[in-house]
This record gives sequence, C-alpha cells and structure tokens, in this order.
Amino acid sequence: MKASVGDRIVTASGVVGAAVREGVVVSVRNADGSPPYLVRWADTGDESLVFPGPDTVVRHDDGGDAGGSAAGRGTPGTSAPARSTTWHVQLTLVESAGSTTAEATLLAGPAEHGDVGPLRGVGHARKDPGDEEVPVIGDEVAAGRALRRLADALLGQAEEDIAARTGSKAQVHR
Repeated sequence: MKASVGDRIVTASGVVGAAVREGVVVSVRNADGSPPYLVRWADTGDESLVFPGPDTVVRHDDGGDAGGSAAGRGTPGTSAPARSTTWHVQLTLVESAGSTTAEATLLAGPAEHGDVGPLRGVGHARKDPGDEEVPVIGDEVAAGRALRRLADALLGQAEEDIAARTGSKAQVHR
C-alpha cells in the first residue's frame, strides 16, 4: 500500500455498528509512500499515526485505489471503488416465567434485492426449575441462538443468490 499527502484513507470499523472512518493523509513518513501515515480524521479533526490494515483503503486524488481491502481490489492493473454498506439487525427478547424467546431480524441487507423478505432467526432459552432466576443469562442464550440461526439463514440466502447467478448449486462453508 502506498499513499501521498492529500490521499484519502477509508477504514472500516472493527466494531459492529461503528462508523467507517475517513481521513486525509497529511504526512508520509517514508519516501516510497509506504506506511505509516499521519492522518487527519474527517469526523473529529484529530490527527493520528496510521499503520493501515486489511480493512483500510487508500484513495488517490485521481479517484484510484491503492488496495488493502478485498472491497478495494479489482482485477490486476485496475481499481474497483471501495463499497460500504450498513445492515441493521433488530433483536427482540421476551422473557416470562423462566423462559426467554429472542427474535433476530435483518432489517436491511439482502432483502434490498426486492424478492426476498427480511431474514430472521428465533432462539429459545429455559432455565432449570432449580436454578436461580437470572434473566440476563436467558437473554444471552436465547439471543445467541437467534443470531446463530439468522447467520445460517443469511448464508443460505447467499447460496441461493450464487446458484441463481451461476446456474450451479452453491455451498458456502460455514
């Protein structure tokens, strides 16, 4: 990865739900344009020394992309623009008499294709009658199971989408 002063740095968050950060390279420490870079972040105006990882893309003044992430790589010798999207998952929990049910619904994502409804997963948890009532544990178990089932549904949708595009059965490793 190489950058010059004035290039833009776009970094995906390593935390679910956090924003993608964008900044401008204000200083390059190495003559060959290799990291680290001093970056001024657009959201805070703060400057920090950045050692870009695989979640970072460098955008040159010409709109090109210096790579660094799968989203920013095209075929060799070409540049594909980086793509960023945010999906929202709603998690609803209902607890009653030692039993918890969780429903995880993907509100934005593959359903944007139009012909697919929202994906969802449901999970249940029930405490042993002899155990102490600790609702948060039931919430954690039911939510974990619901999210696991939602993940399976999302991977199943990906398999269907791949098969529809390629005409061959697809299997995504889970």
